[in-house]
Amino acid sequence: MVNAALRATASKSSPKDTDPFRKGDSVVYPAHGVGRIDRVGFEEIAGHRLNLIHISFDENQMTLRVPVAQARAAGLRKLAGQKELAQVRAILSGRPRVSRLMWAKRAQEYLAKINSGDLAALAEVVRDLQASGDGSGSSFSQRNLFELALDRLAAEFAAVNRTDKAGAVGQLMQALLEARTGSAGQIDRLAARVRA
Repeated sequence: MVNAALRATASKSSPKDTDPFRKGDSVVYPAHGVGRIDRVGFEEIAGHRLNLIHISFDENQMTLRVPVAQARAAGLRKLAGQKELAQVRAILSGRPRVSRLMWAKRAQEYLAKINSGDLAALAEVVRDLQASGDGSGSSFSQRNLFELALDRLAAEFAAVNRTDKAGAVGQLMQALLEARTGSAGQIDRLAARVRA
């Protein structure tokens, strides 16, 4: 079975990729976040010659090898641009969406969004799982999912803007806080008009 998979991967000689991955590129792998390509080249594995991308993730000291032919299918992508980051800021400034599903089902959906590698989906998870201002109403698993999504989002923000992750987390938290206080400020202004 393993040999069949290796043969199938090896037989895909050239991917139809107009924008190939190159050494030194920062990329996003959905299940692990932002990494850097160390090497792209052929290797002999179990008697089969495979073209592999070596991706290192400095934060957790891990190296991943992905066949070039299956890189896009695995979800590997280049970093987002400024247009996508602006879209993320807009999503973060929106109101959190409340779901009536059981928490176990919602947690599965949130985890699927986090591992999808989609930047907009990550932003939705961060927006929807943000805790209230006093921290109440947030379970342990909710905080864990929020922190995981925020970490992945901040890593990409930091890589695109060439800053540190802590600064990116601060910017994202500031955007969430402004959205929360901005909507609270609008409610206060409406309440003042009703009283007058």
